[in-house]
Amino acid sequence: MARATARHILVKTETEALQLKQQIEGGADFAELAKKHSSCPSSRDGGNLGSFGPGQMVPEFDQVVFSAPVGEVQGPVKTQFGMHLVEVTSRQD
Repeated sequence: MARATARHILVKTETEALQLKQQIEGGADFAELAKKHSSCPSSRDGGNLGSFGPGQMVPEFDQVVFSAPVGEVQGPVKTQFGMHLVEVTSRQD
């Protein structure tokens, strides 16, 4: 079965997500931005969500995690929780 590890930043608005994505693309540290801005409890660990399989996250999140290139920040991804920036850190298909 496929497994992935990922980290994310959860914010309320698309605008905030896009601003953070721009900072990351400009060289800002993903984990530091997650600690400062993410509303998810995973922010304490730099947004790290650990390892999970398909179906363990909401469908919108799963779709990105199991299809996006590893190591590239994706998003904003809209879920019922808000807007996410997602980075797949590893995946085994």
